[in-house]
Amino acid sequence: MTKQQKSEVIDFLTSEFKESQAIVVCDYNAVSHKELEVLRKDARENGVKVQVAKNTLVAVAVKNAELGDIELNGNNIFLWSEDQISACKVADKFATANKDKFAIKSGIIEGNIADLATVNAFAKLPSREELLGMLAATWMAPVTNFTIGLDALRKKKEEEAAQFNYAFIIYKIQNKLRKNEMAISKED
Repeated sequence: MTKQQKSEVIDFLTSEFKESQAIVVCDYNAVSHKELEVLRKDARENGVKVQVAKNTLVAVAVKNAELGDIELNGNNIFLWSEDQISACKVADKFATANKDKFAIKSGIIEGNIADLATVNAFAKLPSREELLGMLAATWMAPVTNFTIGLDALRKKKEEEAAQFNYAFIIYKIQNKLRKNEMAISKED
């Protein structure tokens, strides 16, 4: 790799890392190319970027992005995203499916160096879409309960109206019968 290529990689990673909220460092020593494509596909679907790069280049990019110093060794693959949770979730999901071949080592979350436990904790959090769904459900609950109450009131009023109609019809029939009885008794 030429100095120019290294400089381009560092510049690219620096700009990407500045925009990201989470960077996850993983060991991918025994993962096949086909398995890595599964990881890349899942990452794309979740807005996560994935790249294999030399540790020294990544360390320089992290330092240039003012995210601190991170110790890197071994074969690493790097996942990052604009939110704190997506990269952690993608890495955790792939690590769970490929326990013997892929492992999360560490990361940087919101500018702070994070250990394996922190990355796993972020992976367990609900995603932004899940949180928005929960929030919408919470906001909709009073409206839903109000409409259920209105519907129950409507049904009750309809039943009362139906009972009133039956009572009114019976009353009318009884009045006609009394009038008929009176008319018959007057004739006698």
